[in-house]
Amino acid sequence: MKNLCIIPARSGSKGVPGKNIKQLNGKPLIQYTFDAALECSFLDRIVLSTDCTTIAATAKKASIEVPFLRPAHLANDTTPTLEVIKHALHYFDKRGQFYDNICLLQPTCPFRSEGFVDLCFENFISSGADCLVSVKVVPHEYNPHWVFEANPSGYLKIATGEEVIIPSRQLLPKSFARDGSVYIFKADNIRNRNSIFGQTISYVETDEMWHVNIDTAEDWKRAEMIAKMLFVVS
Repeated sequence: MKNLCIIPARSGSKGVPGKNIKQLNGKPLIQYTFDAALECSFLDRIVLSTDCTTIAATAKKASIEVPFLRPAHLANDTTPTLEVIKHALHYFDKRGQFYDNICLLQPTCPFRSEGFVDLCFENFISSGADCLVSVKVVPHEYNPHWVFEANPSGYLKIATGEEVIIPSRQLLPKSFARDGSVYIFKADNIRNRNSIFGQTISYVETDEMWHVNIDTAEDWKRAEMIAKMLFVVS
């Protein structure tokens, strides 16, 4: 079983300009994710997918492999992650370098507890699922059983389709949202189904203390606070 890790890092961020190589507590943002990948015992290869020569140069200085530059049309705000993964997988398949599973680690989620990616792989393998995602618990007020949608008549209906609302939070089933930190999936999901997720999805809960998904200046400030708390600059 061969496992490929892809770290996607495009240019053109608007919320935090240049965030992928911006210094966070003394090192570029992408370095945190690369370090987490290096700690994982399941990974055979770690590569960066970027459209930017500056990001590529910074990555190479940190000993991150950049085997190709992603074409500009795959580096827009609206480019689906699926297309980025397809491009990378096709690059390797074309060269006879075949991988069974892909681990996607997004640099905008820089903090992962020690051994977390290994834990995700262990769960993914033991579950037999097509895909694993890291998740955080949805607060009860946003639980889908308590969320409404407007129907064509302008009235509210429960988003889950139930007729009767669950009366108390103690009776709500636990709900989860993807947190963007770790995705692991069978490469054949891409090759055969044009999907990251496949048909079955396993999960591991992320420790909230470690989690931030950097999209805005406020997110960056939170990341700085976490980094100062968790890491000492060498």
